[in-house]
Amino acid sequence: MRRVVRYLILLAFFVLLAGPLVWQLSLSLKGAGDDLYAQPPQLVPADPTLGNYGGVLDRVPIPRYVLNSGIVALLVVAGNVVGASLAGYALARLRFRFRRLVTGLFVVALLVPIESIIIAQFLLVRSSGLADTLLGVALPTAIGALNVLLMRNGFQSIPDELEEAARIDGAGVWQRFWHICAPQVRGVMTVVAIFSFVGAWNDFLWPLIVLSGEENYTLTLGLNRLRGTFYSDPRLIAAGTIIALIPILVVFGFLQRYFFRGLQAGGIKG
Repeated sequence: MRRVVRYLILLAFFVLLAGPLVWQLSLSLKGAGDDLYAQPPQLVPADPTLGNYGGVLDRVPIPRYVLNSGIVALLVVAGNVVGASLAGYALARLRFRFRRLVTGLFVVALLVPIESIIIAQFLLVRSSGLADTLLGVALPTAIGALNVLLMRNGFQSIPDELEEAARIDGAGVWQRFWHICAPQVRGVMTVVAIFSFVGAWNDFLWPLIVLSGEENYTLTLGLNRLRGTFYSDPRLIAAGTIIALIPILVVFGFLQRYFFRGLQAGGIKG
């Protein structure tokens, strides 16, 4: 009985979380002969086709937008992995005045909604001459407060004796960071990299504000062109959604082993 209840709970969570994705995939494969508004909804297409994906490629320059999104995601991931690691190490392992205050500021930053600062953020980017550039899209999220706190917790899990032994052997701060501490938190770095990539790849509001030229559109912003003024084809929109999801699945597929290891990070690893 416990096993039945357990599987029923897992099935309920699967329907709740994966149901919309499965429906989008089904919708993207439906042809002209399928009734999109049938009751009850028809999950398996009666007239399956891949033509919707071809229609997306014909209407939207997907390769260009994928390249733009890839550049932004690469900048954001690199900034967060490097910057959050350095900041997290400083907060966890170094002793300086107002360290707790700085940590509290990062916690407070998590509570500030992006909508409340997005105007000031845009004015800052524009005054720096980065409006309508991919760097202007990536720069505000190059270091996230959540990622800094994740790295701080990862570095805090390392026993003090390990770094103290390196200090006795004459290792400086940079040597202790690079050779002793950083290898111990590679799993947490992977979590930060995945979170940063997904956030940068899926972001829509900030690129919409910063970018004005279509040649610099990211994929999520470019796919908005599939929506018409008076009519939108749900099949094409669903196909575009699946196309945008594929890079995320690929990245997660390569890094999932390190991702789950990073979620359980603690103590000495390796």
